[in-house]
Amino acid sequence: MTQDDPSLNAAYKLKNPDDSRRLYADWADTYDAGFVAEHDYQLHLHTARAFVDAGGQGPVLDVGAGTGLAGEVLANLGAGPVDATDISAEMLNMAERKDVYRDLFAADILEGLPVSRDSYAGIVSSGTFTHGHVGPEALDELLRVARPGAQFAISINSQHFVSQGFEAKLAALGDRISDLKLPETRIYGEQSKDEHRDDTAFIALFQKG
Repeated sequence: MTQDDPSLNAAYKLKNPDDSRRLYADWADTYDAGFVAEHDYQLHLHTARAFVDAGGQGPVLDVGAGTGLAGEVLANLGAGPVDATDISAEMLNMAERKDVYRDLFAADILEGLPVSRDSYAGIVSSGTFTHGHVGPEALDELLRVARPGAQFAISINSQHFVSQGFEAKLAALGDRISDLKLPETRIYGEQSKDEHRDDTAFIALFQKG
């Protein structure tokens, strides 16, 4: 990845986990006041609310928690306890300041989470499953740490849903998941002026079989 200043365009250029670590280490301090406010970012609101509306409950693992945007919404909606994991320790340091998480731990989901099998009744992830971040292969690890019947709410960038293999992976999971729904939502609000303002995401809602 080139050494761009932290930005949405830089995030879209990510190629691998090391790129993610570098970008988000630089972005952590200004992410909420800069990116979230300036771009009217709303995906975390839609994802957390979809989880609760689907009957999701704790304990919840917030995957790719970043600065704790989704976790804060979950806490306000009464879903918890909530744990947070992210590849960026710097982003988690900002999330910890929100005081909404029971536990926080830095990890690369593609290398496995330091969590026991069947630990969580809910899995939420907003803004992480997209090109250059985390691909569909990570769903197997999330299913491992989820309890039977656990509710999932995972946002998937719609531009990459087919091309990056998410559609095929969800189909291949077969009876490992049930009640799959894919509502589509805007990622940014009406105040966004960015070229990506009309981008959308599917929120994959399903239960572990």
